[in-house]
Amino acid sequence: MPYRPDSPVKRAATAEASANGYDTPRSTTLSSSQTFLFAITCAMAVANVYFAQPLLESMASSLAVPASTIGIVVTATQAGYAVGLLFIVPLGDLVNRKKLILCQMLLSALALCAVGLAQAWAVLLGAMVLVGLMAVLVQVVVAYAAALASPEQRGQAVGTVTSGVVLGILLARFVSGAMADLAGWRSVYFVSAVLMAGMALVLWRTLPAPPRASVSGGYFALLRSVLQLFLSERTLRVRGVFALLIFAAFSVLWTSMVLPLSEPDLALSHTQIGLFGLAGVAGALAAARAGRLADRGLGNRTTGIALAVLTLSWLPTAFVHSSLLAMVLGVVMLDFAVQAVHVTNQSLIFAARPDAQSRLVGAYMCFYSLGSGLGAIAATYTYAQAGWVAVCLLGASISAVALIYWLWLNFNDR
Repeated sequence: MPYRPDSPVKRAATAEASANGYDTPRSTTLSSSQTFLFAITCAMAVANVYFAQPLLESMASSLAVPASTIGIVVTATQAGYAVGLLFIVPLGDLVNRKKLILCQMLLSALALCAVGLAQAWAVLLGAMVLVGLMAVLVQVVVAYAAALASPEQRGQAVGTVTSGVVLGILLARFVSGAMADLAGWRSVYFVSAVLMAGMALVLWRTLPAPPRASVSGGYFALLRSVLQLFLSERTLRVRGVFALLIFAAFSVLWTSMVLPLSEPDLALSHTQIGLFGLAGVAGALAAARAGRLADRGLGNRTTGIALAVLTLSWLPTAFVHSSLLAMVLGVVMLDFAVQAVHVTNQSLIFAARPDAQSRLVGAYMCFYSLGSGLGAIAATYTYAQAGWVAVCLLGASISAVALIYWLWLNFNDR
């Protein structure tokens, strides 16, 4: 059967899973208060990954690291995230998700303290790896929400929770920039550690009882099943390629944006740079809507439109030195496009195999982490060698490849 992400096959995913022998978990209804709690949890967890981006210059100065290599901080975090996606997130299909989430919250608080205390470059990188490793809490929570939701509300629930993720990403940049101006970059991580520990207490008291684990067997059998999903689920592979490309483009912008904005001709403060993150709130607002469109079978069309917007977003972004308003427009367009595709991706892969939410999201987000890490390295290196316009050309090229890939898929599936 050809790949049709918005075909009737998607609407009948649960029936197909049963017909093929999968143990499809019985769905429930996810309340609005539970969805809100999941969204706030994801916002706090994902913020830890993105706190560093407006702080790269301060970190480089504090630890005497060259500006051309400071982007490795972001890559180290993404490396830890990738390891967590492979070895921690799949556990959600095997163990008690509530206990897993609480353990991740407390360990995350310890890792954040280590970042704040780091006095050497190697120590900082190691601590950032641990921060990324524990930040996969986000994907455990997203899979938890998908498991609790009914099939009819799954896309909307994933979109709403993902809105929390987007707000966490955007507010992280603003909050970290403002706090760095007031108390230094280390204060950002100490405060976050306290908040994570406090949130763990809230979750312990309020999280609902988790559904029964969807798989049996040991841990290594679980990991083998993740590889099997890569091989057997074409929707996962296709949507994973989209994730790699869009988040590489996303990371190209957000990793390097602080560099031209902090140069002498603009000389914006950490707080002012962080305000650019608020311009991307449109992306968060689009996320829930994209999930509803996927529920209605319009995921493929949403993907194509969003990828076109993503490619065009780099044009106004290139004019940052002559117009900050143009930069704001580019940020809004890019965040809108990336999050629309991201929510659509998750909605479609969850529908393909309702029995394997944790393993699916873990496998899918490996593509995200790889794209983010490669984008961070490429962005800072390109800026150091050729400047901001070259960075925009890099981001536009990655975005165009994603759009061409979507066109190629649709041409071959006719």
